[in-house]
Amino acid sequence: MKTTVIRETPVGPLTIAARHGSICSLQFGEKPVVNVAEPTDSEDEVILGRAVAEVEAYFRGELREFTVPVTLEGPPFHSKVWRYLAKIPFGRVESYGQIALNLGRPGAARAVGNACAANPVVLIVPCHRVLATSGLGGFGGGLPAKEWLLRHEGCDIFDGFRGGLARHSWKLSHSG
Repeated sequence: MKTTVIRETPVGPLTIAARHGSICSLQFGEKPVVNVAEPTDSEDEVILGRAVAEVEAYFRGELREFTVPVTLEGPPFHSKVWRYLAKIPFGRVESYGQIALNLGRPGAARAVGNACAANPVVLIVPCHRVLATSGLGGFGGGLPAKEWLLRHEGCDIFDGFRGGLARHSWKLSHSG
């Protein structure tokens, strides 16, 4: 068995890949995963099975926090952002600017957005919970998927959203 599986979700296909006993990629769409070798033992198959079970439980509304191990490889600032994002709880959102401020990099909202765009394990590192002050911001899985995921998590923030983040009383997270 290859180290990659594709599963259908309510917001489209999700490609999951494992390497060396942890998830190295979880992306919306049927995407080829580069630099993933065949497993040398069943460890990757077991991890993929756990990841699939957790993803399915998340979409059924039975899972709020992923526990499957992940490998995050990237530039130092991206890694710092990803660790921060992993702490944003289910049902909460933060702005790119607030995350930059909390990481000691005021004015680095665009850099936070770049880190979100490079996130190798969506859902597990929940970049969909990060919003622009003027709207949803971006999302690699597409804005309809981002909206669906936020609604699924109880962030029904879209009625009259054009006013931007500052005009809404959202369940904002202040994780550190």
